[in-house]
Formats: sequence, structure tokens, C-alpha cells
Amino acid sequence: MDDLTPRELAILALEGRGFAGPGAKERAIREQLGLAPVRYYQLLNALLDDPRALAHAPVTVNRLRRVRESRRKER
Repeated sequence: MDDLTPRELAILALEGRGFAGPGAKERAIREQLGLAPVRYYQLLNALLDDPRALAHAPVTVNRLRRVRESRRKER
């Protein structure tokens, strides 16, 4: 199994952090990763289905999977 890329690791690390107020996360996405928030969330969504991400950060990935599933059910 291949290792996660540095960008994938950075995305998972960012998701494991807490953010102080509105807009702080989007600002961190732009400043630290150099990504537009839309692209970030596309990459994050793909990572949630990647077994490598689950093996690396199971608590974060499982939490985000639950959030994603609950939002899908709300629709």
C-alpha cells in the first residue's frame, strides 16, 4: 500500500484541528495548502473513501464519514 502524499497528510492534519471562528478554516486552507476551499473539500471527500487515510487517521476519517452520511440523509 502506498503512503499518503504530503498534501493528503496536510489535509488530514488540518481536519484534526479546531478553528476559532467563522472563516478561519477557509483562511488556513488558502494560506497553508494553497488551495481554494472548493478544491480542498473535493480532495477531502475523496480521502474519506481511501483506506490509507483511514489507517493513518481513523478517528478523524470516521468522524468526517459520520458527518458526511448525516448530511446526505438530510437531503
